[in-house]
Amino acid sequence: MSTNEFSDTAGGPLALIAGPTASGKSALALDLADSLAKAGRRGVIVNADSAQVYTDLRVLSARPSPEETARAEHRLFGSWDGAQTCSAADWAARAKQEIAQIHAAGAVPILVGGTGLYIRTLLDGIAPVPAITRHVRDAVRALPTEEAYTALSHEDPASHARLDPGDRQRIARALEVVRATGLTLGEWQERREGGIADKVNLAPVILLPEREWLYARCDARFEAMMERGAVEEVEALLARELDPDLPVMRAIGVREIAAWLGGEISRDEAVAKGQQATRNYAKRQYTWLRHQPPEDWPRVATAEEALALLVADARLARGEESQ
Repeated sequence: MSTNEFSDTAGGPLALIAGPTASGKSALALDLADSLAKAGRRGVIVNADSAQVYTDLRVLSARPSPEETARAEHRLFGSWDGAQTCSAADWAARAKQEIAQIHAAGAVPILVGGTGLYIRTLLDGIAPVPAITRHVRDAVRALPTEEAYTALSHEDPASHARLDPGDRQRIARALEVVRATGLTLGEWQERREGGIADKVNLAPVILLPEREWLYARCDARFEAMMERGAVEEVEALLARELDPDLPVMRAIGVREIAAWLGGEISRDEAVAKGQQATRNYAKRQYTWLRHQPPEDWPRVATAEEALALLVADARLARGEESQ
C-alpha cells in the first residue's frame, strides 16, 4: 500500500501503547479495547514488537494467549516465519495496511509494543539508504567485530557512540552504509520519508514502571517461560537448523536455552543468563523511551494511569480529524 493510498484514511485515530518488555503493555491494550467497546467503538490491537512477529516465538516473546486474543482482535502477531527476517520497513508496510483497513472498518487501531525502530519507522518514515554493493558488504562483514567497531569510531562517530561494542549486526550495518554511500546512517535518517505521523490522529502513552518492579517481572516471567514451553520452542527451532544470524535465533532466551540443551551450561545458568539478557533489553528500551519519543508523549508509571489518559482522550472516543 502506497503512502497516497494510506492518506485516504487521513485523520483516523491511532492509540499507541509503548513500553519496555514485561511492563504490562499487552494487558493495558486489552483493557483499552474493553473500554472502547463500552463506549461503542471497536479496538483492534496491532503488534509493534519485533519478537512477537515470529510464529516460532509464541512463548519466548510472551505473545498474547488464545484467551487474550479472544477478548479483542489482534493483528501482526506470529505473522512471519522464523526463516524470514522481518525488517522495520517490512513491518511498517504491513502495519500501514492493517491500520488503514481498521480505519476503513470504523474501528480504532491500538498499536502496542516496545520496538523503537518499528514505531519510528512507521510514524516518521524510512531512510532512503541505497542498496549496498556486495563487494562493500562482504568486506565489512568479514571484519572482526572489534575491528569494525574501531573503524566506526573514525568513520561514523555518532553511531560508534550509540552502539554497543558487541552489537555485530548494527555495527556492520553502520559501517557498510558510510563506506558505500559517503553518508552516515544518521545523515540518511534525517531524510526519512513515508511516515504516517501526519496522517493519523495519534494518542500515545509510554508505560515506564519503577525499574526494580520491572526487573523483578522480567526475572519471574523468564522462569515461568521455562515451565510453559520455552524449552520445547527452542528444541523446535534447533531442529529446523536455521541460520544462527536470523532474528528468531538471536531472540532473548534462544541462545541461552540452546546452550543448556547442548550441555554447555546448567539449567540454572541458562535461566540466569536469560533473565539478565531480558533485564538488559528492558533497560535499553527504558532509556530509548525516556529520551527519544517527543516530549509531549505522556510517560506514566502504572497501567492504571495510562488507561485513564487513553480513555479520556477525545481522539479515541470520537475519532476527530487531524489538525
